[in-house]
Order: sequence, then structure tokens, then C-alpha cells
Amino acid sequence: MSRVGNNPVAITEGVSVEILADKLVVKGKLGELEQPYDGVSFEQNEGIVTVKRNSESKDHKSKHGLYRALLANMIEGVSKGFTKELELVGVGYRASNQGQKLDLALGFSHNILLDIAPEVKVETISEKGKNPIIKLSSHDKQLVGFVAAKIRSFRRPEPYKGKGIKFVGEIIRRKAGKSA
Repeated sequence: MSRVGNNPVAITEGVSVEILADKLVVKGKLGELEQPYDGVSFEQNEGIVTVKRNSESKDHKSKHGLYRALLANMIEGVSKGFTKELELVGVGYRASNQGQKLDLALGFSHNILLDIAPEVKVETISEKGKNPIIKLSSHDKQLVGFVAAKIRSFRRPEPYKGKGIKFVGEIIRRKAGKSA
């Protein structure tokens, strides 16, 4: 039984949910999102959307909670938006952006130039004496997470010195070095 899927999703003010035959369309002040679906059905009444599964098969049970969570994330995204912050820890690690182009200096022989999707707003914060921070924000939670994971994959935090790209607030498990 899906406990997540049984929870109703409240539609916030200024957001419209359109349920089509094979996809959901959610519109709000920050943008518009679409999500195809199958194996479940949606019922909308008086500002609340409920998700019902079409049968008791294992596939439909697994999709029940998934599509409820995706719908809730879409509604939150078009009304508030999502933000991820990445911190560059290491001597000489720098980040700068020119519009949607992100320039990363991560200790390699060349800088890494990355084109960020137009739906994601990128901002770099560099203060003297503090680690540079890359701030990503968008109305699409999946896209923000994907872009943040892509940036992090260039230089994962290592466990001995803690150098690399980490999420703000992430705790890196540290290892002891060689014992002399």
C-alpha cells in the first residue's frame, strides 16, 4: 500500500492544474511544467488533486506514490521554485558565470566551460576569505538536481582533505590519513 500516494495534493493559489488523457500540465507564476503519466488516474475537485491507481499490479502500485510526489513537486516549483547551492572547497577553485555559461577552475590544466539550460538561473558568489558558491534556481526540481549533480561530478569531494564541489550543508565523512 502506498502511503505517499494516498495523500491528497493541495493546489496553491495562482496555480492551475490541467489533467489531460496522458499528461499533466501545471501552470503558475514561475512557468509551466508537463509530466506524462500512465498506470494512475487523477481526480481534481475544490483545490485538491487525488491520485488513484488503475489496478493492484506491482507496476501500478509503484507509480502511485511516484506521480503523487511528482505532481506535488510541480505545484511547489511553479509557485515557489527550487534552489540548490554548491560550494567549491579547495585552494584555487573558482567559479564565474557570463549569463548561462559557467566557468569553473578546479585544478585541471584547463577551465571547464559548461552551458547551463535556459530554464535554470545560475549565479556565482565569490567573497574574499570564503569558498565560492554556485547558486542554481528554477521551477523544475528534476532539472535543478540534474545540473547540480553534473557540476558536482567534475570534482567530487574527497574524504582526506575534503576538497571538491559539495552541496552547501553537506557533511563529508573524513578519513584519517596514513599513520606514520
